[in-house]
Order: sequence, then C-alpha cells, then structure tokens
Amino acid sequence: MRLRHIEVIQAILQTGNLGHAAELLQLPAATLSATLQEAEQQLGFMLFASVRGRLQATRDTLVLQPLINQLYQALEPLRQLGNELRQHQEPALRVVCSETLARPLLPHCIGALRRRFPDTPSTLGSQPCAEIVRSLLMDECDIGFSLQPSEQPGIECLPLVQGKVQFLAPHGWLSPKHKYIALQELAGQAMIGLQQHDPLSRVLDSKLQALHPAPVVQIQVQSYQMMRCMVEAGEGLALVDPFTAVGAKASGLDVCPISPAIPVTLYALTRKGAHPGPALNALLDIVRLKAEALLSDQGLVTL
Repeated sequence: MRLRHIEVIQAILQTGNLGHAAELLQLPAATLSATLQEAEQQLGFMLFASVRGRLQATRDTLVLQPLINQLYQALEPLRQLGNELRQHQEPALRVVCSETLARPLLPHCIGALRRRFPDTPSTLGSQPCAEIVRSLLMDECDIGFSLQPSEQPGIECLPLVQGKVQFLAPHGWLSPKHKYIALQELAGQAMIGLQQHDPLSRVLDSKLQALHPAPVVQIQVQSYQMMRCMVEAGEGLALVDPFTAVGAKASGLDVCPISPAIPVTLYALTRKGAHPGPALNALLDIVRLKAEALLSDQGLVTL
C-alpha cells in the first residue's frame, strides 16, 4: 500500500462519504474513487460497502484500522513540517512542563517568547517528569521544565531558580508573628497527603512521619494544586512547592516557609547533544527571569 492509499482510507473512515472524503483531501472525487479501487486491487479484498447511502468499513478494514490510524498519526509531524516550510515558518518550539508550572509560569513565558519571536510557532503541554524525559528522548519535544532533576544519561539538567517548601493553612491558623513554621508544630495536625509520590513528597513524608505524634492524613489527592484546593476548602494543612503557593496569600490562605528550610529547584531539561536555536535560548532566559520575579515578589525564592 502507498501513503496515498492510507490517506484515502482514513478520510473515508472519518467521513463515511466519498464526496466528503474528497473535500477533506482536496482531491477530485473521481481521483479518490480510483485510488480506493487501486488499494482494493492491491489488497485483494473490498475495503468499504455502501450501506444506506454511507460507505461502511468491511470486517477486513476494521482489522486494518488500528494500524492505519497509527501510520496516519505518525505522518502528522511530517505534514506539519511541510506546512511550516511551505509558509516559510520557523520550526515549532515544543515545550512541556510539569502541571505545577502550567498555570503560574509557563503561559506567561510563552507569551513573552512570542513577542520576541513572532514567526516561531510554539506548543505547550504538561506532563509528569518521567514523561517529559521520555518525550525528550523520543524527540517529541525540545525542552521541558520540572521541579525534579533527571538522572537519565541522555538528558541535560540546568538549574534555573531555587525556592523553598511552603506551608499552607486556612486563614487565621497562623499568628501574625509566624515568619516561618517549625516542622514540630505540625505534629498531630490534620494534613493533606499526596497519592503519587515524587522526590519532594518522599522527603516531606519522611520528615512528617518522624514527628511525635505523626500528622494525621485522612485526605490524599493527586497533585500539589489539589492539595492547595483542599486547604482552601478548610480540610487540612499542606506542604507544597513554592510555585503552587504563588497567589495563595491573595486567595485568603496563611502562607509561610517551614524551618528548617527545604529547597525546591526549577530545572530545564534538554536532550544531550541537541543544538538549541535562538528561540530556545531566549525561552531559557525568559523562564529564569520570570520565575525569579514570581517567587521574589512573594518571598518564596532563595537564589
């Protein structure tokens, strides 16, 4: 089968109509029909049957459909690159970040980058750190931002800015004299827990479980942002990274660092051996400066 055959089959699967499939591919209906017949001749069986005015996939086509979908999706980066070259655009800068950074930091950084490089398209997604590393190694993204380093040999980790773990409590829980809270003050308190452990949460859990008595965890959630939401709902206390704590005081929560301080570092992850272009280098500078400003404004930065 040729790529044109796959495109035609996929278009008919999507539309169920020869004319609509021809419009989707911007081909004459006669050309599409001839291509379909050619594919059926090569395969030796009928791909579609007419049922109540629609083209319905045969049983053999349904067996082929998962592989056809996979091949069609694999062609998408090639089609996108072709469109960019045709429009004389720069290749897209593909950025991923952890969910914690998706709201307070990266959208503003991408906006600043677009103003400096208006001809460079960009994409932004959020993934856990392990998925960011996988995406980098598979060349599915160009740069990732995470609060976790990677020890993967094929990944470069560049520390950008360092903050510190923050304590969140409902308004009025802390007294005005609290500039920080000692870990021992959390002994026996009702705390919000994290279901999916990462390096930071493992450090925090070990310190909390060493308290006498240990904090009581009756609610566990999947992210630091959800921990903050549970504190806002009055369901307990939480220890979170500094980016999750951004804006918490303005939302009515009590916020302060813990003592002894636990550092949290923002890392930029890239593939070893990759050659960063001007847009990627500019994004690194933008993220560093905006992260420093964001945390400094709220007293959450240490470097």
